[in-house]
Amino acid sequence: MNRTRHSMRRMLAPYVLLAPGLLWLIVFFVLPTIQMFLYSVSTGSVDFGYRLTWSFDAFTIIPKQFSRQFANSLIYGTLATIITFLISYPLAYFIAFRGGRYKNLVLFLVIAPFFTSFLIRTISWQIILGNNGPVIGLMHAVDIFRAVPENFTFMGEPVAVVSGLVYNFLPFMTLPLYVALERIDIRLIEAAQDLYAGPWRPRGWLYGAVGGAILGGFIGFGIDWDIPIFALVGAVLGTIILGVFVSESFLRVTFPLSLPGVFAGSLLTFIPALGDYVNATLLGSPKTQMIGNVIQARFLESNDYPIASALSIVLMVGIIVAVMLYARMLGTEDLSGGAML
Repeated sequence: MNRTRHSMRRMLAPYVLLAPGLLWLIVFFVLPTIQMFLYSVSTGSVDFGYRLTWSFDAFTIIPKQFSRQFANSLIYGTLATIITFLISYPLAYFIAFRGGRYKNLVLFLVIAPFFTSFLIRTISWQIILGNNGPVIGLMHAVDIFRAVPENFTFMGEPVAVVSGLVYNFLPFMTLPLYVALERIDIRLIEAAQDLYAGPWRPRGWLYGAVGGAILGGFIGFGIDWDIPIFALVGAVLGTIILGVFVSESFLRVTFPLSLPGVFAGSLLTFIPALGDYVNATLLGSPKTQMIGNVIQARFLESNDYPIASALSIVLMVGIIVAVMLYARMLGTEDLSGGAML
């Protein structure tokens, strides 16, 4: 009898431990999502109430009225993810393999911005990128050829929005990358350096130039600046990085073993950046509005619940599809250490 009770307890223990988390998800995610979908197929107003009519009119007008905001969200979110990765990977690599006794200090500095609110951190970028801020002041100070116009500004432009997104979500990319790199056995890297000594394959500079040009051109397109110049700068930097600094041992061993961190960091950065509206509100202008701004305004200002709910459903479904495609492309089901998420 006691043995039966013991086996029953062991069988029920995982479900008991899961119960609080499942209850939390049901109450604060599943039920609100169902309610949001029901609002999206309802008609009416806040004053007279909403009636479930199963009308999909709110979904049909989205491509006509809000395609610009969806495109802005996709472009800015993708740019923020790419730039945070380009900054975070060298930083995480340094902390994991070169940090030494200063490792904890550098990690603290990475998460230190979280000690202030998201809103304050974003407002600080208004000062940094403002017309009387240090960035534009320095640009005018060193502009001996008068190439920078007097009315040049960052505020209200895509570059300001993307800068705010990158700064605010940089720790979300850095920490998963650090964890993934920290878990790599240093003996594997040493063995790889013996087997694949020297820089990447002889055509590494060519791959770097082409990839850098594409990436630089996309960044120029995303922030609405001179695409050819950004493509040229990207090609030069790509040639230097892949042709000189990136070794074959890194590409064959270190980077593949860090892919769980790349996957986790990309999701933790891309998903909140895609739905963000604070940076676009404080640093942007009407032309840089993201879909999060529209949802916030429709919910809280216009009280147009059907449209706001439909936009939220489309955004959520789009994110799920994008994550599934990204996971399949990256092959995360085959990654050792896939428990990162």
